[in-house]
Amino acid sequence: MTPKEVMKMAKEKGAKVVDLRFLDFPGVWQHFTVPVSELEESVFEDGFGFDGSSIRGWQPIHASDMLVVPDAATAKMDPFFDAPTMVIIGNIVDPVTREPYTRDPRYIAQKAEAYLKQTGIGDVACFGPEPEFFIFDDIRFESGVNRAFYEIDSIEGTWNTGRDECPNLGYKLRPKEGYFPVPPMDKFQNLRTEMVLVLESLGIAVEAQHHEVATAGQAEIDMRFKPLLEMGDQFMWFKYVLKNVASRHGHTVTFMPKPIFEDNGTGMHTHISVWKDGSPVFAGDKYAGLSQDALYAIGGILKHCRSLCAFTNPTTNSYKRLVPGFEAPVNLAYSSRNRSAAVRIPMYSTSPKAKRIEFRTPDPSCNGYLAFSAILMAAIDGIENKIDPGDPLDKDIYNLPPEELAEIPSAPGSLEEALKALKEDHAFLMKGDVFTQDVIDMWIEYKTENEINDVKLRPHPHEFYLYFDI
Repeated sequence: MTPKEVMKMAKEKGAKVVDLRFLDFPGVWQHFTVPVSELEESVFEDGFGFDGSSIRGWQPIHASDMLVVPDAATAKMDPFFDAPTMVIIGNIVDPVTREPYTRDPRYIAQKAEAYLKQTGIGDVACFGPEPEFFIFDDIRFESGVNRAFYEIDSIEGTWNTGRDECPNLGYKLRPKEGYFPVPPMDKFQNLRTEMVLVLESLGIAVEAQHHEVATAGQAEIDMRFKPLLEMGDQFMWFKYVLKNVASRHGHTVTFMPKPIFEDNGTGMHTHISVWKDGSPVFAGDKYAGLSQDALYAIGGILKHCRSLCAFTNPTTNSYKRLVPGFEAPVNLAYSSRNRSAAVRIPMYSTSPKAKRIEFRTPDPSCNGYLAFSAILMAAIDGIENKIDPGDPLDKDIYNLPPEELAEIPSAPGSLEEALKALKEDHAFLMKGDVFTQDVIDMWIEYKTENEINDVKLRPHPHEFYLYFDI
């Protein structure tokens, strides 16, 4: 849409206010609201001012003034606010230089798309994430000087088989048995369908929704693939819609990768395809119907996976899910069917247009713009440098002899390891000025100071169980 069309839409929809949205460095949406009378064509160039020092990972206090410039193409009507509200996602600009802000995740995604075209490899990179999440009825937590705990509850939770629910009707999901049961075992069919319908009302195409493997309301809703930047925008709407639909029914949604002990964690298998002049670059006559470029792209993702994890699995909690020996895709190998490999080639369709690669390591705690951009840059590096991914791993990983398993490299075991890998391996991200050194350094600094060190310094409740009587 053009600015003129946005203003026309606001009038037709009866918008009273305009909500400007952008996301902070870690990946959480921020917003402020202006009366619709402030929506003039000039603001799509001039922008609106705000304090950048109050946004996580952004400006110091002595250089805090920033601008958010609305992107007319992103205008939608909010489905939750009482007053008719138009939402427009913005790009962040320095008010002095008028240059795009290097730490704006959306700008990084825009540069990644531009770099793909510059290489001549393709003109569109499509992403189809499969974000999993949990729907809980109650969540309480505290982290203090002398006290720390969390407590989760869910009507589906396996731990509630003996609870007095006046009456307790049973139908509690056993651990690891939550994949596809019908109601009444599945308590959230109607809620997930409402989420889907709200997403579709916003123009976000959905392929499927279903219960996932874990007890206590684990679920998945899959969006149809879209170009990188558009999917980055959709991913923000996705989280926003799911949380708000759940909230208005007295539930809460979390994309935290591992909130439940001894059950499956939450991943975000991410499908990637590259197109040029309307044709799929990844379709060919090699292994599993892939092209040679697709195999090279896999080689790039596997080579850089440990540093990619700093963006695709960016929390300390992410590595409670990425544990070797379980079902998590930590093995840096590829396969057409093996779901414990980091990269899988889906075989549901023989159509060349459906040919894609599936990177299974990421989780939905990530900043989508940064994660998708980093994945694309690794794939491009693999193609440009003809990185051989080696032979596919089509064996049962869990039955491999120890000496053979030891030869398969693994994803990082902690966020600290991932950040160390990023520090040592980020040149591929900086091609085309997509990720700048400033972005890499601030990401490592922010994550280390605000997350890794904070977790390191605190006693863990289980340590009292292990060590109190020493």
